[in-house]
Amino acid sequence: MKERHPPAQGRLAIEFDDVAAAAERLDGHALRTPVLTHAALDARCGAQIFFKCENLQHGGAFKFRGAFNALSQLPVEQRRRGVVAFSSGNHAIAVALAAKRLAMPATIVMPTDAPEIKARLTAAQGAGIVTYDRFTEDREAIARRLAEEQGLALVPPFDHPAIMAGQGTAALELFEQAGELDLLLVCVGGGGLISGCATAAAGRSPGCRVVGVEPAAGDDVRQSLARGEIVSIEVPRTIADGAQTRAPGRLTFPVIRERVAAIETASDRALVETMRFFAESMKLVVEPTGCLAAAPLVTGAVDARGLRVGVIVSGGNVALPAYIEHLATTLLDSGG
Repeated sequence: MKERHPPAQGRLAIEFDDVAAAAERLDGHALRTPVLTHAALDARCGAQIFFKCENLQHGGAFKFRGAFNALSQLPVEQRRRGVVAFSSGNHAIAVALAAKRLAMPATIVMPTDAPEIKARLTAAQGAGIVTYDRFTEDREAIARRLAEEQGLALVPPFDHPAIMAGQGTAALELFEQAGELDLLLVCVGGGGLISGCATAAAGRSPGCRVVGVEPAAGDDVRQSLARGEIVSIEVPRTIADGAQTRAPGRLTFPVIRERVAAIETASDRALVETMRFFAESMKLVVEPTGCLAAAPLVTGAVDARGLRVGVIVSGGNVALPAYIEHLATTLLDSGG
Protein backbone atom coordinates (compact mmCIF):
# COMPACT_ATOMS: atom_id res chain seq x y z
CA MET A 1 0.00 0.00 0.00
CA LYS A 2 1.34 3.42 -0.97
CA GLU A 3 1.53 6.12 1.67
CA ARG A 4 1.90 9.84 1.06
CA HIS A 5 3.71 12.29 3.32
CA PRO A 6 4.24 16.05 2.94
CA PRO A 7 7.91 17.02 2.51
CA ALA A 8 9.74 19.16 5.03
CA GLN A 9 9.06 22.86 4.51
CA GLY A 10 11.42 25.83 4.50
CA ARG A 11 15.10 26.17 3.65
CA LEU A 12 16.76 23.34 1.74
CA ALA A 13 18.96 21.07 3.88
CA ILE A 14 22.19 21.83 2.00
CA GLU A 15 23.70 24.49 -0.24
CA PHE A 16 26.85 24.54 -2.35
CA ASP A 17 28.97 25.87 0.52
CA ASP A 18 28.13 22.73 2.51
CA VAL A 19 29.47 20.52 -0.29
CA ALA A 20 32.60 22.66 -0.58
CA ALA A 21 33.18 22.41 3.20
CA ALA A 22 32.72 18.64 3.03
CA ALA A 23 35.36 18.47 0.30
CA GLU A 24 37.82 20.20 2.62
CA ARG A 25 37.11 17.71 5.43
CA LEU A 26 37.54 14.78 3.05
CA ASP A 27 40.81 16.03 1.60
CA GLY A 28 43.44 13.42 2.40
CA HIS A 29 40.83 10.92 3.62
CA ALA A 30 38.62 10.08 0.62
CA LEU A 31 40.19 8.93 -2.62
CA ARG A 32 40.04 11.26 -5.60
CA THR A 33 38.60 8.56 -7.82
CA PRO A 34 39.46 8.45 -11.53
CA VAL A 35 37.28 9.64 -14.39
CA LEU A 36 37.27 7.22 -17.33
CA THR A 37 35.95 7.46 -20.89
CA HIS A 38 35.05 4.91 -23.56
CA ALA A 39 35.43 5.91 -27.21
CA ALA A 40 33.06 3.28 -28.61
CA LEU A 41 30.22 4.25 -26.27
CA ASP A 42 30.87 7.92 -27.04
CA ALA A 43 30.52 7.14 -30.75
CA ARG A 44 27.37 5.08 -30.23
CA CYS A 45 25.72 7.79 -28.13
CA GLY A 46 27.11 10.72 -30.12
CA ALA A 47 28.29 12.21 -26.82
CA GLN A 48 31.31 12.75 -24.61
CA ILE A 49 30.76 10.58 -21.53
CA PHE A 50 32.77 10.83 -18.32
CA PHE A 51 32.47 8.01 -15.78
CA LYS A 52 33.26 9.01 -12.18
CA CYS A 53 34.43 5.67 -10.75
CA GLU A 54 33.25 5.65 -7.15
CA ASN A 55 33.40 1.85 -7.25
CA LEU A 56 37.12 2.49 -6.61
CA GLN A 57 36.47 4.62 -3.50
CA HIS A 58 37.40 3.47 0.02
CA GLY A 59 34.90 0.78 0.96
CA GLY A 60 33.99 0.23 -2.68
CA ALA A 61 31.38 3.00 -2.98
CA PHE A 62 30.69 6.74 -2.75
CA LYS A 63 29.18 6.21 0.70
CA PHE A 64 32.53 6.75 2.45
CA ARG A 65 32.30 10.44 1.55
CA GLY A 66 29.11 11.09 3.48
CA ALA A 67 29.97 8.80 6.38
CA PHE A 68 33.36 10.39 7.04
CA ASN A 69 31.95 13.89 6.65
CA ALA A 70 29.26 13.15 9.24
CA LEU A 71 31.36 11.22 11.76
CA SER A 72 34.28 13.65 11.66
CA GLN A 73 32.01 16.43 12.94
CA LEU A 74 30.82 14.56 16.05
CA PRO A 75 32.04 15.93 19.41
CA VAL A 76 34.73 14.02 21.31
CA GLU A 77 32.34 12.64 23.95
CA GLN A 78 30.00 11.29 21.29
CA ARG A 79 32.90 9.68 19.46
CA ARG A 80 33.71 7.81 22.68
CA ARG A 81 30.16 6.42 22.90
CA GLY A 82 29.98 5.60 19.21
CA VAL A 83 27.47 5.51 16.39
CA VAL A 84 24.69 3.35 14.99
CA ALA A 85 23.60 3.16 11.35
CA PHE A 86 21.13 1.16 9.28
CA SER A 87 22.01 -0.01 5.80
CA SER A 88 21.69 -2.79 3.24
CA GLY A 89 25.40 -2.65 2.65
CA ASN A 90 27.47 0.23 1.28
CA HIS A 91 26.54 2.76 3.98
CA ALA A 92 27.23 0.03 6.53
CA ILE A 93 30.71 -0.52 5.14
CA ALA A 94 31.35 3.22 4.95
CA VAL A 95 30.26 3.97 8.52
CA ALA A 96 32.27 1.02 9.83
CA LEU A 97 35.35 2.16 7.89
CA ALA A 98 35.01 5.83 8.87
CA ALA A 99 34.41 4.89 12.52
CA LYS A 100 37.51 2.72 12.54
CA ARG A 101 39.63 5.53 11.09
CA LEU A 102 38.28 7.90 13.74
CA ALA A 103 38.69 5.35 16.56
CA MET A 104 34.94 5.15 17.25
CA PRO A 105 32.79 2.09 18.03
CA ALA A 106 30.05 1.40 15.47
CA THR A 107 26.92 -0.75 15.38
CA ILE A 108 25.19 -1.44 12.06
CA VAL A 109 21.59 -2.63 11.56
CA MET A 110 21.63 -4.77 8.40
CA PRO A 111 18.95 -6.91 6.68
CA THR A 112 19.29 -10.67 6.89
CA ASP A 113 19.40 -10.82 3.08
CA ALA A 114 22.17 -8.24 2.69
CA PRO A 115 24.79 -9.35 0.15
CA GLU A 116 27.30 -11.55 1.95
CA ILE A 117 30.25 -9.51 0.73
CA LYS A 118 28.78 -6.31 2.21
CA ALA A 119 28.11 -7.92 5.59
CA ARG A 120 31.62 -9.41 5.59
CA LEU A 121 33.31 -6.12 4.69
CA THR A 122 31.34 -4.34 7.42
CA ALA A 123 32.34 -6.88 10.07
CA ALA A 124 35.96 -6.74 8.89
CA GLN A 125 36.13 -3.10 10.01
CA GLY A 126 35.22 -4.12 13.56
CA ALA A 127 31.59 -2.97 13.57
CA GLY A 128 28.94 -4.87 15.47
CA ILE A 129 26.03 -6.09 13.30
CA VAL A 130 22.37 -6.36 14.31
CA THR A 131 20.21 -8.11 11.68
CA TYR A 132 16.54 -7.63 10.77
CA ASP A 133 14.00 -8.76 8.13
CA ARG A 134 13.70 -5.95 5.59
CA PHE A 135 10.20 -7.06 4.57
CA THR A 136 8.65 -7.26 8.06
CA GLU A 137 10.73 -5.08 10.41
CA ASP A 138 11.50 -1.35 10.59
CA ARG A 139 15.26 -0.85 10.44
CA GLU A 140 15.10 2.79 11.47
CA ALA A 141 13.03 1.97 14.56
CA ILE A 142 15.59 -0.67 15.58
CA ALA A 143 18.46 1.78 15.11
CA ARG A 144 16.68 4.53 17.06
CA ARG A 145 16.05 2.14 19.95
CA LEU A 146 19.73 1.20 20.06
CA ALA A 147 20.72 4.87 19.90
CA GLU A 148 18.49 5.74 22.85
CA GLU A 149 19.49 2.73 24.95
CA GLN A 150 23.25 3.05 24.40
CA GLY A 151 23.71 6.78 23.83
CA LEU A 152 24.83 6.28 20.24
CA ALA A 153 24.70 8.89 17.48
CA LEU A 154 22.33 7.80 14.72
CA VAL A 155 23.87 8.15 11.26
CA PRO A 156 21.15 7.57 8.62
CA PRO A 157 22.12 6.44 5.11
CA PHE A 158 20.82 9.46 3.22
CA ASP A 159 18.48 11.82 5.08
CA HIS A 160 21.10 13.89 6.90
CA PRO A 161 22.73 17.18 5.79
CA ALA A 162 26.31 16.01 6.42
CA ILE A 163 25.68 12.78 4.51
CA MET A 164 24.11 14.63 1.60
CA ALA A 165 26.92 17.21 1.44
CA GLY A 166 29.60 14.54 1.64
CA GLN A 167 28.09 12.54 -1.20
CA GLY A 168 27.95 15.67 -3.33
CA THR A 169 31.74 15.86 -3.33
CA ALA A 170 31.76 13.05 -5.91
CA ALA A 171 30.13 15.37 -8.45
CA LEU A 172 32.24 18.33 -7.31
CA GLU A 173 35.38 16.34 -8.10
CA LEU A 174 33.92 15.25 -11.44
CA PHE A 175 33.41 18.89 -12.49
CA GLU A 176 36.98 19.68 -11.42
CA GLN A 177 38.30 16.72 -13.45
CA ALA A 178 36.10 16.91 -16.56
CA GLY A 179 34.96 20.53 -16.67
CA GLU A 180 31.40 21.76 -17.05
CA LEU A 181 28.81 19.23 -18.19
CA ASP A 182 25.48 19.37 -20.02
CA LEU A 183 24.01 16.31 -18.30
CA LEU A 184 24.78 14.47 -15.08
CA LEU A 185 23.30 11.00 -14.48
CA VAL A 186 23.11 9.81 -10.87
CA CYS A 187 21.62 6.71 -9.27
CA VAL A 188 18.73 7.24 -6.85
CA GLY A 189 17.84 5.35 -3.70
CA GLY A 190 16.86 7.52 -0.77
CA GLY A 191 18.29 10.60 -2.48
CA GLY A 192 21.45 11.40 -0.52
CA LEU A 193 23.79 11.09 -3.49
CA ILE A 194 21.63 12.87 -6.05
CA SER A 195 20.69 15.71 -3.70
CA GLY A 196 24.37 16.32 -2.96
CA CYS A 197 25.40 15.99 -6.61
CA ALA A 198 22.60 18.28 -7.80
CA THR A 199 23.69 20.86 -5.24
CA ALA A 200 27.29 20.59 -6.47
CA ALA A 201 26.07 21.02 -10.05
CA ALA A 202 24.03 24.11 -9.15
CA GLY A 203 27.15 25.75 -7.75
CA ARG A 204 29.84 24.54 -10.13
CA SER A 205 28.07 23.90 -13.46
CA PRO A 206 24.68 25.64 -13.31
CA GLY A 207 23.82 24.80 -16.91
CA CYS A 208 24.07 21.09 -16.18
CA ARG A 209 20.82 19.09 -16.27
CA VAL A 210 20.80 16.54 -13.43
CA VAL A 211 18.81 13.35 -14.05
CA GLY A 212 18.32 10.55 -11.54
CA VAL A 213 17.95 6.87 -12.35
CA GLU A 214 16.14 4.48 -10.02
CA PRO A 215 15.05 0.83 -10.35
CA ALA A 216 11.94 0.29 -12.45
CA ALA A 217 10.60 -1.91 -9.66
CA GLY A 218 10.99 0.90 -7.11
CA ASP A 219 10.21 4.30 -8.63
CA ASP A 220 9.23 6.00 -5.37
CA VAL A 221 11.11 9.19 -6.23
CA ARG A 222 9.50 9.51 -9.65
CA GLN A 223 6.07 8.94 -8.10
CA SER A 224 6.83 11.47 -5.38
CA LEU A 225 7.82 14.14 -7.90
CA ALA A 226 4.67 13.46 -9.94
CA ARG A 227 2.45 13.91 -6.86
CA GLY A 228 4.42 16.77 -5.36
CA GLU A 229 4.74 14.94 -2.05
CA ILE A 230 6.65 11.99 -0.64
CA VAL A 231 5.16 8.66 -1.70
CA SER A 232 6.06 5.51 0.23
CA ILE A 233 5.94 2.17 -1.59
CA GLU A 234 6.47 -1.47 -0.69
CA VAL A 235 10.10 -2.62 -0.53
CA PRO A 236 11.01 -3.03 -4.22
CA ARG A 237 12.21 -6.41 -5.41
CA THR A 238 15.23 -5.61 -7.54
CA ILE A 239 18.85 -6.72 -7.85
CA ALA A 240 19.81 -3.10 -7.11
CA ASP A 241 19.96 -3.78 -3.36
CA GLY A 242 21.41 -0.35 -2.61
CA ALA A 243 18.28 1.30 -4.03
CA GLN A 244 15.63 -0.81 -2.29
CA THR A 245 14.31 2.22 -0.46
CA ARG A 246 10.61 2.76 0.16
CA ALA A 247 10.61 6.56 -0.11
CA PRO A 248 12.89 9.56 -0.55
CA GLY A 249 13.92 11.36 2.61
CA ARG A 250 12.17 14.38 4.09
CA LEU A 251 15.40 16.34 3.64
CA THR A 252 16.48 14.89 0.30
CA PHE A 253 13.13 15.19 -1.47
CA PRO A 254 12.88 19.01 -1.42
CA VAL A 255 16.41 19.24 -2.83
CA ILE A 256 15.54 16.74 -5.56
CA ARG A 257 12.34 18.61 -6.38
CA GLU A 258 14.24 21.90 -6.65
CA ARG A 259 17.45 20.81 -8.39
CA VAL A 260 16.84 17.55 -10.31
CA ALA A 261 15.37 17.84 -13.81
CA ALA A 262 13.93 14.35 -14.22
CA ILE A 263 13.94 10.75 -13.03
CA GLU A 264 14.47 7.81 -15.36
CA THR A 265 14.18 4.12 -14.46
CA ALA A 266 16.17 1.01 -15.37
CA SER A 267 15.01 -2.60 -15.31
CA ASP A 268 17.03 -5.37 -13.72
CA ARG A 269 17.74 -6.65 -17.24
CA ALA A 270 19.20 -3.25 -18.19
CA LEU A 271 21.35 -3.29 -15.05
CA VAL A 272 22.77 -6.70 -15.93
CA GLU A 273 23.47 -5.53 -19.49
CA THR A 274 25.31 -2.55 -18.04
CA MET A 275 27.30 -4.76 -15.67
CA ARG A 276 28.44 -6.71 -18.69
CA PHE A 277 29.40 -3.51 -20.52
CA PHE A 278 31.56 -2.39 -17.61
CA ALA A 279 33.17 -5.82 -17.26
CA GLU A 280 33.89 -6.46 -20.92
CA SER A 281 34.52 -2.98 -22.27
CA MET A 282 35.97 -1.04 -19.34
CA LYS A 283 37.38 -3.85 -17.17
CA LEU A 284 35.46 -2.56 -14.16
CA VAL A 285 33.55 -4.53 -11.54
CA VAL A 286 30.35 -2.60 -10.85
CA GLU A 287 27.47 -3.76 -8.66
CA PRO A 288 23.87 -3.58 -9.96
CA THR A 289 23.04 -0.38 -8.04
CA GLY A 290 26.27 1.16 -9.33
CA CYS A 291 25.04 0.53 -12.88
CA LEU A 292 21.84 2.55 -12.53
CA ALA A 293 23.20 5.88 -13.76
CA ALA A 294 24.95 4.37 -16.78
CA ALA A 295 22.13 2.01 -17.82
CA PRO A 296 20.12 4.57 -19.88
CA LEU A 297 23.23 5.32 -21.95
CA VAL A 298 24.24 1.69 -22.44
CA THR A 299 20.71 0.66 -23.45
CA GLY A 300 20.01 3.78 -25.51
CA ALA A 301 17.09 4.89 -23.33
CA VAL A 302 18.45 8.45 -23.00
CA ASP A 303 19.27 10.69 -25.96
CA ALA A 304 22.64 12.26 -25.21
CA ARG A 305 23.63 13.34 -28.73
CA GLY A 306 25.95 16.32 -28.77
CA LEU A 307 26.22 16.47 -24.98
CA ARG A 308 29.01 16.30 -22.42
CA VAL A 309 27.69 13.74 -19.96
CA GLY A 310 28.84 12.82 -16.46
CA VAL A 311 27.93 9.46 -14.90
CA ILE A 312 28.39 8.60 -11.24
CA VAL A 313 29.40 4.94 -11.07
CA SER A 314 28.37 4.61 -7.46
CA GLY A 315 29.71 1.26 -6.22
CA GLY A 316 31.36 -2.07 -6.91
CA ASN A 317 30.53 -4.30 -3.95
CA VAL A 318 29.00 -7.41 -5.46
CA ALA A 319 29.53 -11.01 -4.36
CA LEU A 320 31.51 -12.97 -6.93
CA PRO A 321 28.95 -15.83 -7.31
CA ALA A 322 26.12 -13.34 -7.95
CA TYR A 323 28.32 -11.34 -10.32
CA ILE A 324 29.16 -14.43 -12.36
CA GLU A 325 25.51 -15.48 -12.41
CA HIS A 326 24.39 -12.07 -13.68
CA LEU A 327 26.99 -12.01 -16.44
CA ALA A 328 26.22 -15.60 -17.42
CA THR A 329 22.56 -14.63 -17.83
CA THR A 330 23.43 -11.97 -20.41
CA LEU A 331 25.66 -14.41 -22.28
CA LEU A 332 22.84 -16.97 -22.46
CA ASP A 333 20.34 -14.34 -23.58
CA SER A 334 22.67 -13.15 -26.34
CA GLY A 335 23.71 -16.65 -27.40
CA GLY A 336 27.32 -15.93 -26.36
